[in-house]
Amino acid sequence: MNEEIIDAAPTTPIDKAEESKANPITFLSIILSCFPALVILMAIASFLWICFSPGIFSVLAFLSTIYIFPLLVYRVHNAVYPLKEGVSYLGGKGYSPWWGSHQIQVIYIAFPTLEVLLRLIPGAFSLWLRLWGSKVGKNVYWTPQFEIADRGLIEIGDRVVFGHGVGIYPHIIKPRKENLMLYVKKVKIGSNVFLGAWNHIGPGVSIEEGTYLPVFTHIYPNKKFSQT
Repeated sequence: MNEEIIDAAPTTPIDKAEESKANPITFLSIILSCFPALVILMAIASFLWICFSPGIFSVLAFLSTIYIFPLLVYRVHNAVYPLKEGVSYLGGKGYSPWWGSHQIQVIYIAFPTLEVLLRLIPGAFSLWLRLWGSKVGKNVYWTPQFEIADRGLIEIGDRVVFGHGVGIYPHIIKPRKENLMLYVKKVKIGSNVFLGAWNHIGPGVSIEEGTYLPVFTHIYPNKKFSQT
């Protein structure tokens, strides 16, 4: 997201004492920051298992490590620490559920090919997002270069087309004084929407049914976009 979109984030008032207390990262945050490395180590171990003892169990172990294990951890994490929409501060007193969920998903940001493969199979990526908690309609077309930051924070209608390089970002982070302001809100896209190449969609954006977005359209947070 460019600087203009970041600057458009709402500044909901928050207790000044809370904002100024940039406490160290919590213990749980530190643990989850190691999660991507854990997945990589498990994937390497299961790949070596395939190399030395190829078979159905070693292949399933590899696929489970890449796709099932992070998903299960995310669902457990979200059940205990549900994501909350709105403004918060990453340096605040408590644990940030968004931070933990981001660390669980970051493996797919670092290695986008893992999800590109899913987008090559009709219906697979839509099902994938539903498992993460998003609402996705029927006959949605995803181009291989689609990018999403938060897999559980989108609602998409039927027959939506995503052009090349489209990015959906249901969160933004903005430096504020000696802290980092986080804003999180779902992105909602109606049915029969066509998003042109390289569209960037900020948090809280709502795109009405039947809308066409030209290429290189950047929609600021909390804006409603409709076909006129």
